[in-house]
Amino acid sequence: MGRSSAVNPLELGGAASSMMAGMLLTFGPDRQTREFTCDCCNAPKERAWNFIYADGAPYAVYFADCYHHTDRDYDAWIDVIFGTWGAGPDEWGDHVAFGCRVGPVQGQTSPASTVVNAGLAHPDGPLFGRKLDREAALQHPLLNDFWKVSDFILENDPLVRGHLYGR
Repeated sequence: MGRSSAVNPLELGGAASSMMAGMLLTFGPDRQTREFTCDCCNAPKERAWNFIYADGAPYAVYFADCYHHTDRDYDAWIDVIFGTWGAGPDEWGDHVAFGCRVGPVQGQTSPASTVVNAGLAHPDGPLFGRKLDREAALQHPLLNDFWKVSDFILENDPLVRGHLYGR
């Protein structure tokens, strides 16, 4: 019975991207943040994580790491994990993770997003499932969904938005 609330975007096949356009994205109720120390420069690093809901049901999980580097521009690294939610780790075999870096890019006045290898700051395990490298992510059928979720995070997560856009 618990499976009835589980959402698996991978089962949507090719329809996942077109269905995404009509879905209402919201944050889950349990957003969390934590501060760490950056390994490269000992500056503060802030992390936010939460569920992303689509039409009220768990759809993805994200981790956003905001770096306050002392020796280079600030940036954020965002990982988004799609798969079955509402079930325990034994049923997370379908999880797939995407990653992007968001920050300054030469010749642009605002931060830009670039697909990167997923989960670089996180250990391997069932939560992240298959961590896509850049090449695999660019070919994956959920790439458009990833960009829509990433855009939602950039526009609506207060830590990420404030870090990158100062608002």
